Amino acid sequence: MPNPKRRHSKARRDRRRTHDSLDVMSSSTCPNCGTAKMPHRVCPSCGFYRGKQSVRVQQTV
Repeated sequence: MPNPKRRHSKARRDRRRTHDSLDVMSSSTCPNCGTAKMPHRVCPSCGFYRGKQSVRVQQTV
């Protein structure tokens, strides 16, 4: 199998890796309870989605 003849520089390696980083996940506030949730998802704390109860959530006290 062929092997590289010369070593790649750090700049070339880093330019290749520029797109490998993770993006920050966006979040929105739930209009029902006000907690942070992912957009277009059911709220994990109250179970509401688009103003309607869609999932029953057990309340922890």
